[in-house]
Amino acid sequence: MFKATINHELFYGMILTLAAFLLAMFLTPIYTYFAYKYKFWKKQKKTAVDGKSLPVMTKLHAHKFKRAFPTMAGVVGVVAVTIVTVFCNWDRGQTWLPLAGFLGGSFVGLVDDLINVFGSGKGAAGLRAPAKFLMISGVGLVLGWFFAYKLGWTTVMVPFVGNLEIGGIGMVILFAFAVVATSNAVNISDGLDGLAGGLMMLAYGAYGVLALFQGQWMLFGFCLTVVGWLLSYVWFNVPPARFMMGDVGSFALGAGLGVVAMMTNAFLLLPVIGAMLVVEAGSSLIQIISKKFFKRKIFISAPIHHHLEAKGWGEAKVVMRFWILAGIGAILGLFLASVSGIM
Repeated sequence: MFKATINHELFYGMILTLAAFLLAMFLTPIYTYFAYKYKFWKKQKKTAVDGKSLPVMTKLHAHKFKRAFPTMAGVVGVVAVTIVTVFCNWDRGQTWLPLAGFLGGSFVGLVDDLINVFGSGKGAAGLRAPAKFLMISGVGLVLGWFFAYKLGWTTVMVPFVGNLEIGGIGMVILFAFAVVATSNAVNISDGLDGLAGGLMMLAYGAYGVLALFQGQWMLFGFCLTVVGWLLSYVWFNVPPARFMMGDVGSFALGAGLGVVAMMTNAFLLLPVIGAMLVVEAGSSLIQIISKKFFKRKIFISAPIHHHLEAKGWGEAKVVMRFWILAGIGAILGLFLASVSGIM
């Protein structure tokens, strides 16, 4: 009986994956037409969070910005995932919340992208970091309130220990932290052709497997729907990329993944399943702290994928090796979930 049920749910997930993939492949030429017609050109980032120049990264990626290089391709994924979920996989208990996180993150990213593409002057780089932080925190807090007080989640699973009661307020704070941290980590990793897309395919795939074995088959379907879009995205985004995901895509993916991690009660496994996100965000944080307090850089350029580029690694080499490491992290995370009682 269990085997038959799993087979049925796997088939359902594969259908959703295929539906999202085909829809995204259909929508991509439409996006491309408008991107070139209305010049959704990405402006090269030349200053860091602290306002200082980024000469290394500017030099490394100068060749990309010598051609028309549109951004905001994540809009395709937002539309595809939303359509497939609403019409084929809608459930208030399992897919409403991750889709809301996905859309909430995409809104924050879209505002940032629109300012970057169509803005002028000093503000053309996009939303200031504090504004983005406040907006994505708002998304996390609202969804965290729903998660804790409407769905009744007040415990967090600690691997090998068990459920820890943290109360409604504690859960809202933890939920918001998951959304904010994951959104920013994915956004930071979206710096090389195909990098963020591949990392997210592996992370969503791993959490999808976890949801499947927990019996949350519609949440499993949501994860596979996102994977379907990402298969299409990576098709067009492998070096040399045709376009960039933009913040609209990276913030959607990050916020959605944070929600999924909370709904599977496996947020504490996210640093393992999303190990390369931790490495990417951690390298940026270390660089900022070192420059602020010790007046020196740890990395030639942060995040670490730019450091490796500066050391002579080709872009494709960095991306593929990060994919491999992310795959190992996803497998290890699923192993820990299986032996610690999470699934």
